[in-house]
Amino acid sequence: MVSLKESLGKVTLIDFWASWCQPCRQENSNVVSFYNEFHSKGLNIISVSLDENKGSWIKAIEEDKLTWTQVSYLKEMKDPIALQYGVTQIPTTFLLDASGKVVAIDLRGNDLKAKTKELLSIK
Repeated sequence: MVSLKESLGKVTLIDFWASWCQPCRQENSNVVSFYNEFHSKGLNIISVSLDENKGSWIKAIEEDKLTWTQVSYLKEMKDPIALQYGVTQIPTTFLLDASGKVVAIDLRGNDLKAKTKELLSIK
């Protein structure tokens, strides 16, 4: 069990993905770079896998070098966390502030970095 409240950083990215999702897998290298750049400054990531096959999910985590918290109910799009957040496609991300409030959805690249810097008060 992972508690979102206990896992919050100054900024937290909730990343919905799956091992079978090619756009997700392509984006993972960018997420790794983003994590490496900002984790020491207060960023946390929680990835929610919409996989159904545990072996494929674990293999993708290892191959893509995803070192942060990973969770999955192994129920694909019927995952209760995905349903709670209204996720209908992946990859989907939610950026949360320190209080857990969603401040942005589906930011990528420079937009994600800029918003993260703003929330972490980095110039």
